[in-house]
Amino acid sequence: NIYPGGHLSLLYGSQTGTSEAFCNQIQEQEREHGFKIRVIDLEEITCSEDVQSIILDPKYCDPLTKRTKMALVVATYGEGDPTDNALNFYNILKVKLGIHTDEMDGEADTHFFDAVDYMVFGLGNRQYEHFNSVAKFIDSALEKLSATRIAQLGIGDDDNDLEGDFETWKENTFWKTLKSTYLKHGTSLLIEKNKHGNISKPELPFSVKYHPSLEGRPLIMPDKVERDQILNSSRYYFNSHDCVMNLCRELRTPEDGGSTLHMEFDVSKLEKKYYTADNLAILPMNNNESVELIAEALEFNLDAVFSLVPSVNASSDKFQHSFPTPCTVRDYLSRYCDLISPPRRSELKKLASYATDPTDRNALTRMSSKEGKKEYADKMVAGHVGIVDIVSELCTSISMSLDEFVALCPRLQPRYYTISSSSSVHPDSIHITVSILSGIRRDSTDFTGVCTGHLASIRPGDNCRVFVRDSSFRLPTDSTKPVIMIGPGTGIAPMRALLQERAHQKIEMGKEVGPNVLYFGCKNSKQDFIYADELEEFQRNGTLNSLYVAFSREQKKKVYVQHLLEQNSSKTWNMIDKLGASIFICGGTKMGHDVVQVLSRIAMEVGGMTEDEAKTYYDQLHTQGRFVQELWS
Repeated sequence: NIYPGGHLSLLYGSQTGTSEAFCNQIQEQEREHGFKIRVIDLEEITCSEDVQSIILDPKYCDPLTKRTKMALVVATYGEGDPTDNALNFYNILKVKLGIHTDEMDGEADTHFFDAVDYMVFGLGNRQYEHFNSVAKFIDSALEKLSATRIAQLGIGDDDNDLEGDFETWKENTFWKTLKSTYLKHGTSLLIEKNKHGNISKPELPFSVKYHPSLEGRPLIMPDKVERDQILNSSRYYFNSHDCVMNLCRELRTPEDGGSTLHMEFDVSKLEKKYYTADNLAILPMNNNESVELIAEALEFNLDAVFSLVPSVNASSDKFQHSFPTPCTVRDYLSRYCDLISPPRRSELKKLASYATDPTDRNALTRMSSKEGKKEYADKMVAGHVGIVDIVSELCTSISMSLDEFVALCPRLQPRYYTISSSSSVHPDSIHITVSILSGIRRDSTDFTGVCTGHLASIRPGDNCRVFVRDSSFRLPTDSTKPVIMIGPGTGIAPMRALLQERAHQKIEMGKEVGPNVLYFGCKNSKQDFIYADELEEFQRNGTLNSLYVAFSREQKKKVYVQHLLEQNSSKTWNMIDKLGASIFICGGTKMGHDVVQVLSRIAMEVGGMTEDEAKTYYDQLHTQGRFVQELWS
């Protein structure tokens, strides 16, 4: 029996594809460990009936005990929210626990999962206040709904070593628990080895089909694909649109040395209209040099046109598309492959099996191991080494077919920018504010961020692939209510949008608009005080009532926005508690943490609350949409 442990359902909640990739890694090891793994996208679970028909399908339960084995790998997104694909499952758990939710109706049922054995691994970032809160909720909820926890909650921290945390949980908790619980002592497993002594990988679920007749055509239209035939983590490739970038200007002065760009995109043809301070997702493209380097190294024909189709031994109804095809190899490498970011250690391990030179193979295998974690961090991460560098320069003996590369290479992820324009003032134009990431590698070559490098390279009139996503920034429906905005650096983006909207309400619509207070921070008033002229105009026309700017490098002791906020404790508390102000924060997680600490102290020192009361108070404001943070690490 290849799978003496029987079936296990592995569910993932993923925003960027990491949880999905982790689940696929587990599935690749199913034969090695003796369990048949069924990976389930939580997007498939839309209601209670789906839980019964998909997760608890009798075909996948133990034939003797009638119990279902289940594991979940789930990320926490934003400020303690479930990922988009896990939202319905999250709400199902709430309903079954008897917790009211506006998104879903249903009856409480504390025995809903009474025939389930489960364990949970969570992905989060310790810099965020609600660290791994979704995994913690799911782990607790399942137990309350009568499921049996067979292993303690696993915690992954992206601020440290998320992949290492997962590897440790996978080997020391996941597989060990399954084997000790469900395999009889002495059970032998059928393990296939390849020529290098590594465990054989499962067959690819797809193969490459070439279309010689389409080569050389100026326009190749991809096939129309139904939504349920698209991988959840690749949906944005299918629902994004080309928009023209029609304006780009530098916001910093030449003395600064860095670059922050103001960019405007024509979105008049987008089906989904944006709201003030929503998010604009940018789908970056690799530069031609990287594309040609990797194609030359792997001997790919850039003009070849191909499609992905189900492999001979794969079930066609299980096949899902990773990106639109047919397309040229050049388009595939340009639009869908992350060639520049350092690959995960698990991806290095796979790359090693394609290296024909033992030196290359051993180096990649070593860095992919737990023992090689420091070397990986030093050489790959700190060195800004991507797959293109590995294949074309460092380990040139790597050889693989296109379908093998498609299966291995990570996908380019969209980057989200908070929109810095008002949809009332600029209904057909979206503005974003972009800090360009660039630097020098240890070998003295230049590097730029994947997305900011792409944005810095395009010129007015060029197309850029984008889509709009909702954000939590929403002005109060009562325009007379005050607004407190805290956004240093590019965190000013949504604040600029909100000020444009408030000015429109006041000047164009004739509404009474409450006080607007902005805290902004930068290094120097003469170098990176971005949008200074616009803020001056907002003050002149009466929209911006108070502007507090922290110039961190203009005095001996550094001053940041949280310091200025604390100086205005009494005024701030009066606006929040007496006048019903909304608080909007945007910027880095460290800044956000410091600002929240100051707000908590204000509630305690001016409002007379205890620490727990202050936390409950701001949690209630968050629930009401009056306390919104959009932070990045």
